[in-house]
Amino acid sequence: MNRQTRLNAVLELLVRNGSLEVDEAAIELRVSSATIRRDFDALAKQQLLNRTHGGAVATGGSFKLPLTYKIAREGEAKRRIAEAAAKMVSRYQVVGLNGGTTTTEVARALAASPNFLAGGPGDPPALTVVTNALNIATELTVRHHIKIVVTGGVARPQSYELTGPYAEQVLNDVVLDIAFVGVEGLHHMIGATARHEDEARVNQQMASRARNVVIVTDSSKFGRSAFAMIRTIDQINIIITDDGIPDSTVKELERAGVSIVIA
Repeated sequence: MNRQTRLNAVLELLVRNGSLEVDEAAIELRVSSATIRRDFDALAKQQLLNRTHGGAVATGGSFKLPLTYKIAREGEAKRRIAEAAAKMVSRYQVVGLNGGTTTTEVARALAASPNFLAGGPGDPPALTVVTNALNIATELTVRHHIKIVVTGGVARPQSYELTGPYAEQVLNDVVLDIAFVGVEGLHHMIGATARHEDEARVNQQMASRARNVVIVTDSSKFGRSAFAMIRTIDQINIIITDDGIPDSTVKELERAGVSIVIA
């Protein structure tokens, strides 16, 4: 079992049991206790569990997207992408975020940025975030200097994204300075796509309300297309990705008028 698979297995055990002892996990996964301690520490650093003496307990983060919201192989790349995205945002702007591992990292980078520290009494919010992702809203709600606007809609149990006409109605009434959109496929001829049509419709609406549409995705999504269209290439302003993107793809996207940022 490789590390990625093991981390996912640890999270699944934790979600199932609520708490987990080091020795218990080591026996279940047939690895050493030292390995499990390192795994617990890695997951705690990502706020996906809380360490206890001899084990770990689940947090709200542990239950985020329990089936599909796995620890990303490209975790470090996603954090660099998120940091690059946060630098594009100015104080007092309105930002849209859909659901996903990369956009969640963007939310964390925005929350940690010194550009959005709380101002004085009576100052407007340092940042306004509009999202249809319940996990992102939960993480940012404790940041009192950030105004959170959550769409309505029906929650998808596999992604914690709110979808449907209620979500679309709220988005229809807002204006965004910038929308950061995570995708499941990005093809230089087809565009940005999602697996589920209801998620894609909300993503379309969010992007349509933004002055700038920025796709945030690791390089593994390039050259792929999913079922439902979010945005054609000519409707995308910027793509932020990692250095795994082929040079030929960069050239094709730039010819299509898209700016590429390598994080």
